[in-house]
Amino acid sequence: MMLWLLFLSLPCLGGSAPVTSDLDPGTELVGIIGGHDAPPGKWPWQVGLWVNRIGNQWKLRCGGSLIHPQWVLTAAHCILGRDPVPFNFKVQVGRVRSSDDHTVKVAKVICHPKYNVSQRGPGGADVALLKLVAPVTLSNLVKWVALPPASFTVPPGRRCWVTGWGDINSSVPLPPPYHLQEVEVPIRADEFCRCQYRKINRFIKDDMLCAGSEGQDSCQGDSGGPLVCNWRGTWFQVGVVSWGEGCGLPNFPGVYTRVTYYLSWIYRYVHSSP
Repeated sequence: MMLWLLFLSLPCLGGSAPVTSDLDPGTELVGIIGGHDAPPGKWPWQVGLWVNRIGNQWKLRCGGSLIHPQWVLTAAHCILGRDPVPFNFKVQVGRVRSSDDHTVKVAKVICHPKYNVSQRGPGGADVALLKLVAPVTLSNLVKWVALPPASFTVPPGRRCWVTGWGDINSSVPLPPPYHLQEVEVPIRADEFCRCQYRKINRFIKDDMLCAGSEGQDSCQGDSGGPLVCNWRGTWFQVGVVSWGEGCGLPNFPGVYTRVTYYLSWIYRYVHSSP
């Protein structure tokens, strides 16, 4: 068995598996584990994180979310190297098809100081902020997502959503035209998640949150993307896609960085919501 936090000298790979509850009969489920194509504008905070590899070759490596017109929240394991150069990153906004058009350059990359490069996602503190060179123009297709109050907890069993351009099954990449996928996933009880991962010598820390079920999960390439829950009509981002054992396995839900755990750190840089 293999953890789907694949690093192969790449900046990141993660997990995502979105689906909507209002599917028309006969809708084909493609993409993300158990997911399907996301309608344009449904997740207007979703961004794609593009990384410049050697030879000026740009590659989509991760997801992320707008939490402010000039700030993106993503996973620290999406950031390549210990001293990342901002101009090696750019962010695609307002598009459901993966493309390095409509991108915004990054001015600053901030990984959480407790993130351990060698331990990656399972080590915890898998969270990073990207400051864009300029605020994005907000529209029906481009908006920020709300961060939850510090006291916000999501009860086990609540169904939330994860989105991304990642694999649609273990080692099965999303096929062209690379349309953003969405999937509905249940929040899993912390104790259940700890117990399951302990069996394979992996430990769920206090800054982690688990979500997903058999056939509904995030997967490689979705890392850094948002796990969002609707509460009284407002979408709150409760998690950042981080790591997991396989994709869509019955007893190993996806593991997310718990956003409430890092609110004070985020607000140190992102001073206030606009």
